[in-house]
Amino acid sequence: MRKTLTLVIGIFLIFIAGVSFGIGLFPKEDKKEINKDLKYLKLYTEVFAIVKEHYVEPVDGKKLVYGSLKGMLQSLDPYSMFFTPEEFKEFTVESKGEFGGLGMEVTMERGKLIVVAPIEDTPAWRAGIKPGDIILEINGEPTDNMSLIEAVKKMRGKPGTTITLTILRRGVNKPIKVKITRAIIKVKSVKTKELENGKYGYIRLTQFQENSDKEMKKALEKFKNKKGIVIDLRNNPGGLLTVAVNIADMFLDKGDLIVYTKGRDFRMNEKFYSRHNPIVNRNQKIVVLVNFGSASASEILTGALQDNHKAVIVGDQTYGKASVQTLIPLRDGSGLKLTTAHYYTPSGRLIAKKGIIPDIVVHISKEEEMERLKQERDAKIKGEDKVKVKDPQLDEAIKVLDYLTSG
Repeated sequence: MRKTLTLVIGIFLIFIAGVSFGIGLFPKEDKKEINKDLKYLKLYTEVFAIVKEHYVEPVDGKKLVYGSLKGMLQSLDPYSMFFTPEEFKEFTVESKGEFGGLGMEVTMERGKLIVVAPIEDTPAWRAGIKPGDIILEINGEPTDNMSLIEAVKKMRGKPGTTITLTILRRGVNKPIKVKITRAIIKVKSVKTKELENGKYGYIRLTQFQENSDKEMKKALEKFKNKKGIVIDLRNNPGGLLTVAVNIADMFLDKGDLIVYTKGRDFRMNEKFYSRHNPIVNRNQKIVVLVNFGSASASEILTGALQDNHKAVIVGDQTYGKASVQTLIPLRDGSGLKLTTAHYYTPSGRLIAKKGIIPDIVVHISKEEEMERLKQERDAKIKGEDKVKVKDPQLDEAIKVLDYLTSG
């Protein structure tokens, strides 16, 4: 079974549910279940006492408890986590679009630290880091025994300092070393350009961060007289639920269902509807580009547009991140990120581990995707914005717009 856990180096995404629950607010188990659990709690305290008394070296009790809590949460699913007070404080920093670090999203799969996507215009992106790269070592230290949080902490650091990653890349016979200089990263989440000599608009959404909805609104207004628009969500790892809902609202009719959540606690059951009439021109045709790097909030927007028949989806199958995490602060400043619900597309699809299948599948290999990203990066670094990049998925999106607007 694939185990994944996603985190952005230097930026912590505020997860689907922005709600915090206090201790004791969840439904109470029945007495029989509680008595059964007490048996295991007694076993825990017995082991704790044995370790404290007999381990070869003195052991700090807090370290033992924190370590056991980390293991407890990791045993549930890939997304639930326990944070020490220091980690929790860092994690709850809101995503402002400016942060220090490398600028890439990583995941842990079967003990391997894997790059989901580098964030455009960041040190990792400029250094040539690719989706699918396996990080074997961080400054010479193997990653196979590291947790994701440990790896993230090692990759973060003071802006201007350097780090060397040892990378295993598909199609390359031996590991390669990549030296990256850390930086304060400012991410522009919405980027635009014109296609086909101004016939169509192109909007690239790199993340769903604070103010991305406002930037998207400006982009849509900029292209309000175009016949069609391409919304590029490829390698967009997600972000804020509220922003995804706000952006979906710009395309949907008032009252259309965007997404809904379901959990064991009824308070996690919530439906999100479009509250306004669409701001896009009703005569405009919309095509959305996605791939395996499109996750979480990207899938919420894609699912809402697909199920409500407001866009044609083109590209590769998406990632399949459909669980809702709630941040729960604890009394000593530590905290939990706990999976409390799943989200469903308007038609009732649970896409966890399945992803969204595009209306028109244009599959490209990892090698082709890496080459596309390399060409885009090289052209941007050189300032050659009009250089033609080989991009079969975008070419197909343009063909779809040509067909839809030909009448």
